[in-house]
Amino acid sequence: MLKGSIWDKILLFALPLAATSILQQVFNAADVAVVGRFVGSSAQAAVGCNGPIINLLVNLFVGLSLGTNVLVSQYIGAGNREGVRKAVHTSIILGVVGGVALAVLGWFISGPVVTMMDVPDDVHDMAELYLRIYLLGMPVILTYNFLSAIFRAQGDTKTPLAALTVSGVINVILNIAFVAGLHMTVDGVAIATVVSNLVSSAVLLWLLCRSAGDVRVELRYLRVDLFTLKRIFQVGIPAGVQGMVFSIANITIQRALNSLGTVVMAGSSAANYVESFTYSVLSSFGQAITTFVGQNCGAGNLQRCRRSLWETLLIGYAVFGVTVALLLTFAAPLLRIFNSDPAVVENGLIRIRYMFIGHSFSILVEVLSGYMRGFGCSLVPALCALVFVCGSRFFWVFAVFPANPTFGTLMMVYPVSLSITAAVISTACFLSRKRMYAHVAQPNPEAAEAA
Repeated sequence: MLKGSIWDKILLFALPLAATSILQQVFNAADVAVVGRFVGSSAQAAVGCNGPIINLLVNLFVGLSLGTNVLVSQYIGAGNREGVRKAVHTSIILGVVGGVALAVLGWFISGPVVTMMDVPDDVHDMAELYLRIYLLGMPVILTYNFLSAIFRAQGDTKTPLAALTVSGVINVILNIAFVAGLHMTVDGVAIATVVSNLVSSAVLLWLLCRSAGDVRVELRYLRVDLFTLKRIFQVGIPAGVQGMVFSIANITIQRALNSLGTVVMAGSSAANYVESFTYSVLSSFGQAITTFVGQNCGAGNLQRCRRSLWETLLIGYAVFGVTVALLLTFAAPLLRIFNSDPAVVENGLIRIRYMFIGHSFSILVEVLSGYMRGFGCSLVPALCALVFVCGSRFFWVFAVFPANPTFGTLMMVYPVSLSITAAVISTACFLSRKRMYAHVAQPNPEAAEAA
């Protein structure tokens, strides 16, 4: 990543990352599809309505894993082998400990949280059961995220994709076995998800233990380095807060959506997995530029960092356009996989149309956020998300939606909030450029030659 052309490296990094995220969504969608087909719309709604809650609890640690990504990539660019080793081992411990903490917390808060979401009575008990079992798997789920971040920091997005493919196939097989074969409900798909994440985490950890490079995991080095942990927190906590802000706002939207009934909930749940494919594509370019800028920032290649922003945006929008065109063509058949009820499909199509408009602004938000994080400046995009995403969505749900309480009115909140945030974060990035560029290290020819 430290020399040669830029666009092809960004593309080769981002596409496996997008494929990983899409596969993850496909395997998560399998949960919804299986319970929708073999149990019913209530079970489908129970799984789908937990998405914003799970994202809220997980996103802080996903953000922390971005801190790992930035730190390890900067150390690699600077040729700091000792820094790489400390960051790798500190991150693994952080993932495991954070996962255990979320599992314990989840056991006690699952019931009250589902009640707070105003979930309908026919969905409530299954939603609580699914959430409790899912959160028990947090140690392996978060560990997978941190291990994947270590691979991404090296520029390797293919290995996490391979691990996820293996575990995802296991997930689908177990879904069908537990629900169709053993006649379980949402508990079956939740258990299958946890088991499959255990497999993917184990595969990545095994590969890191056998690695011959600086990222090799060794038992004797498994300890927390406080300086490294502080640097991970400096980048990761604002990034995690940014993700949590989106989740908090989405929980508010989900509560309003729950008031529209089970059919709308089921349609929105199915559509969420279809339109998430586009988000997987655009977010992969945000993560790609984070790693690219991180390595070149560590090596002192400021001009290369600047060029990467424009090339990433150009490629990202091109790939995004193709993805949207394909999904719009096949949207209805895809929705019928989850539920063949015409009313459910129609509501799903409403969500998809509004979300695709919103995602055209999301790609700008994701790439600019990733660009700033690559320099170690994570607070600015987090504050933009906090003020403008949360603020505009709260205003829409509590002031605009009650005046015309339809599904279309509610979904309009996404393009409105994202367009505002994209404009603000573009301005903030321009005004913060001197501060960001101050993080660039002195040029390191040895690191560039080694790369």
